[in-house]
Amino acid sequence: MHFMEQEFHPTPGTQSIDRGAQLLALVLESDAPRGLGELAADAGLPKSTASRLLGALERNGLVEQEGLRGAFRAGPVMARFAGRGLSVRRLVELAERPMAALADATGETINVAVAGPVGVEHLAQIESRHYLGTSHWVGRRVPYHCSANGKVLLAFLAPGAVEGPLEALTSRTIVEPALLAAELRAVCRDGFATAVDELELGLSAVAAPVLDESGHAVAALSVSGPTLRLSPRRVAELRPIVIKQARALGEQLGHRPEGVHAA
Repeated sequence: MHFMEQEFHPTPGTQSIDRGAQLLALVLESDAPRGLGELAADAGLPKSTASRLLGALERNGLVEQEGLRGAFRAGPVMARFAGRGLSVRRLVELAERPMAALADATGETINVAVAGPVGVEHLAQIESRHYLGTSHWVGRRVPYHCSANGKVLLAFLAPGAVEGPLEALTSRTIVEPALLAAELRAVCRDGFATAVDELELGLSAVAAPVLDESGHAVAALSVSGPTLRLSPRRVAELRPIVIKQARALGEQLGHRPEGVHAA
């Protein structure tokens, strides 16, 4: 039996998507920024059409233009997600030794977490040695304001990076901004955060920031367990241990602690 191939005729909406995707692919596949004219020529589009589509891509952060009439390159959204896979893999790999050292020293649940657009995202975990421990956090998101990891990330994130988490925070919680701001100043001063019975009754956690070469947090390293084991005295004992291992991980990422956010 023979089947005749039918020519595909895209609808106007589909055609715009196809053309926009084509322009995006041309930008991403280039080793250098590309001008409007050459992008339009390679895509076989009028410059006016290419300009309109590139404008839509730019408004959504997929491409960005160098100046008013400059060339186009990958935008902040593409750059963030292109680098995210590599940085996450590297972070998890480098975190193995500090996490193991922290697990050996504490016996509690250990996590590495990063900032996400709607909450703290957990990347890796070492389970507690105790029967009574905490749940598996990898792949789960938790709010910023009531978790030790979240407080650390809010206190130490780069200025531009904190806008997303703060927006998510203020839109989803009823936390008093003045109280949160005061707590974050203390976290920034001490290089350490706690959350006792805040995320859930009976659950406590402590965390310290993992800083990059600029002194901003790329992740948080935490110890969590039942509040009955993480007493105020135990939390005080854990503080230098958690900070030490978080700094060890940060130094692998290029951070030098002298004079930068010292605890």
